[in-house]
Amino acid sequence: MKEFTWHKIAEHISELQFSENSIGLIELEDKKICIAKFQDRLYAFAHKCPHASGFFIEGYIDLLGNVVCPVHCYKYDIRNGRNVTGEGYYLRNWPVDVREDGVFIGMDGQLLDLS
Repeated sequence: MKEFTWHKIAEHISELQFSENSIGLIELEDKKICIAKFQDRLYAFAHKCPHASGFFIEGYIDLLGNVVCPVHCYKYDIRNGRNVTGEGYYLRNWPVDVREDGVFIGMDGQLLDLS
């Protein structure tokens, strides 16, 4: 089982700002990360598409829980980062835990360069 270092990103879920597409953008250790709401849960993933660096904040989440890149419409499952349109890419993603004392993102080791 993976070990995570948990980073607090908000005192409460109401502090997080989401666009109409249910995707928000936060900074953690000077790196941008997308936070998405889907079916009453939160998900965290890289803010740029691994294919052509499209910004997911400008994309959307489809009915199946895939974030869709606004550049070429590549789709990634926000639960596991799997590329579901078959191009073979992988979207970095992290667990989100909503607790009584705040909202946390779990990082495994160093936060890699996401810019």
